Amino acid sequence: MKNVFSFLKPYKIPISVAYSLTIIELMVELLLPFFLGKMINDGVMNKDMDTIMMWGFIMIGLAFTAFIAGILNSFFASHTSLGFAYDVREKLFHKIQSFSFANLNQYPTSGLVTRFTNDVRQLQNTIFMALRIMTKAPLIVIGGVVMAFIVNARLALIFLISVPLLVVFILWVLKVASRMFDKVQSRVDNVNRVMQENLAGMRLIKAFLRRDHEEERFTKANSDLATMTRSTFRFIEASMPILLFVMNLSLIFILWYGNSLAVSGQTSVGDVVAIVNYALRVAMAISMFTFIILAFSRAKASAERLNQVLSVNVDLVDHQDARDEAAVPSGKIEFDNVSFNYPNQKDPVLEDISFQVNPGEKLAIIGATGSGKTSLFQLIPRLYNVKNGNIYIDDDPITFYTLEQLRLSIGYVPQNPLLFTGSVTDNIAWGKEHASQEEIFQAARDAQIHDTIMDLPDQYDTKIGQKGVNLSGGQKQRISIARALIRRPKILMLDDSTSALDLATESKLLDAIQHDDCTTLIITQKISTAMSADRILLMDYGEVLALGTHDELLMQSSLYRRIVESQFGKELPDAT
Repeated sequence: MKNVFSFLKPYKIPISVAYSLTIIELMVELLLPFFLGKMINDGVMNKDMDTIMMWGFIMIGLAFTAFIAGILNSFFASHTSLGFAYDVREKLFHKIQSFSFANLNQYPTSGLVTRFTNDVRQLQNTIFMALRIMTKAPLIVIGGVVMAFIVNARLALIFLISVPLLVVFILWVLKVASRMFDKVQSRVDNVNRVMQENLAGMRLIKAFLRRDHEEERFTKANSDLATMTRSTFRFIEASMPILLFVMNLSLIFILWYGNSLAVSGQTSVGDVVAIVNYALRVAMAISMFTFIILAFSRAKASAERLNQVLSVNVDLVDHQDARDEAAVPSGKIEFDNVSFNYPNQKDPVLEDISFQVNPGEKLAIIGATGSGKTSLFQLIPRLYNVKNGNIYIDDDPITFYTLEQLRLSIGYVPQNPLLFTGSVTDNIAWGKEHASQEEIFQAARDAQIHDTIMDLPDQYDTKIGQKGVNLSGGQKQRISIARALIRRPKILMLDDSTSALDLATESKLLDAIQHDDCTTLIITQKISTAMSADRILLMDYGEVLALGTHDELLMQSSLYRRIVESQFGKELPDAT
């Protein structure tokens, strides 16, 4: 929690001002019953109108002062809480941007979204209320007890029994409620996850007629959230009657005992009225403790959830020997006995991978699903670190380059293209900051999407829906390729990124890439695409089975021959 609340440090001055204004309000709250007692003893009992008027005007002036202090307090509390929430979101977003894939796998997307929204908002509201009224409530209890003892110690003795009991009870409720709210937030994560999956897969749900199944999933997640929330609120609300019961018993004792003392002449009516007022204020403040417990319990759970993310140890950082000025000069790639397994998994995905790709060479990578092709791709831009072995870029260890310089030299097109909400221009230029219009056009031409864009209603200004919902699969792939080509990378990686293209369009695209001075790696399932490469890397079960040209692999690998035969629909003559 300390990590999260450290964001309050820049707001020390407004917090100090807010608390100073709270003290002013508090002093007025505590002085009014005391002055009321004075008015009754010195004015009402003696029928002295001048004394009544004097104390009356003093009390009105104090009330007006408290009113102004409350308005100013609200301003500074709002400024602090809003600024705090803004800073936390900024830091949270920056932290997540620095995550490696291994770090991201620790948290579902829904959980991170909940932290950005519900958890930050909960802390924002709690900080506002803490500066506005939450701090004042316990101070009223303490101050009310002290002032009651100043007025009449004998009547105030009851507070020494009731208040400590209530404090212990409240601390216990806070501890239990905090754990319960942590469970509530985890169920909020689950509801968000189900919602996100349903919205993302709505077309598939309709196509497979799985509406009823998905409604059952959501109903279960929603029911779990409602049940846990109901239990938590019931537990906290149950504390309210207990608090009020104890304070009301104290108030009844004060009235009974105060009446006895007043009748016997051992105290004045004004003192009894003053202590009754203090008892009422203490009771009102304690009645707020249910709300305070509720807010702080949720805030504590939210702060711990945010702290989990903010304190994550990012496992992918620049090596201590990395040179920031170093850029990839030509794009030579070498894998030297590289092995890799995903975090928390024992079985290796890649094992003893060794091969070399020369600058400007086009290498096709083929293999069955699950053979490790995409995993191999993810190691080149250091989305993961290797477990054993080394990767060299232009004969230097991959860690010689900073993550920024390395990734600036790479154009990466993932297997499932992702477009962002915005125009076509925005999505292509996303690959290169401050790209010119001509660079955007040329990248689109090379990706064989320019003519298609020109046929769109607003051409390059056409708005793309979320994840490119208003485009076909082939259009999304080509825009994603254009986004990579606009960088003019030294290393271009296409992860089965032409699967939705027809052979003619794919051939034109690969020919256009040839004009760029870059090393190209293509994951593909199509032999026709692999044949256009300089060499082909055949993988299976995380190992390299063969490496060579199409003709060489036909001679060397029976598996490759079977793949070719299955796609061309005829049996090849035996290799000799």
